Amino acid sequence: QVQLVESGGGLVQSGGSLRLSCTSSRSLDDIGAMAWHRQAPGKQREFVALITRSANTNYADSAKGRFTISTDNVKNTMYLQMNSLKPEDTAIYYCNAVILGSVYWGQGTQVTVSS
Repeated sequence: QVQLVESGGGLVQSGGSLRLSCTSSRSLDDIGAMAWHRQAPGKQREFVALITRSANTNYADSAKGRFTISTDNVKNTMYLQMNSLKPEDTAIYYCNAVILGSVYWGQGTQVTVSS
C-alpha cells in the first residue's frame, strides 16, 4: 500500500501558474508509474499526465506544452508544474500511483482558475 497526499492547489488568474505536489509514503523506486488526473464539476475524471519509474512521460493533449510532470526521488514527491492556466483547467486534481498492478489515489487538491 501507499498513501498519497496532494498539495499546492489554489485560486489563480488566467495565464498564471501553479505547482502541485504529490508526496508518497513509499519510496518512488517502489512505484511503477505515477499520474495526475483531474475532475471538473459535472464531468468525468480525466487523465492529465503520467511519469514512469524510468522517467518516461505522457501528457493529455490539453496539457502538452503547458504542464510538466516530474519527480524528486529524495523527497518521494511527484510534481505537476502548470503554466498558462485557463479557466477550463479548473478541477480537483488527483494523483495516483501504480504498484504491482494496484492503483492508489490521493484525496485531491482544488485548482480554480479565474478569467
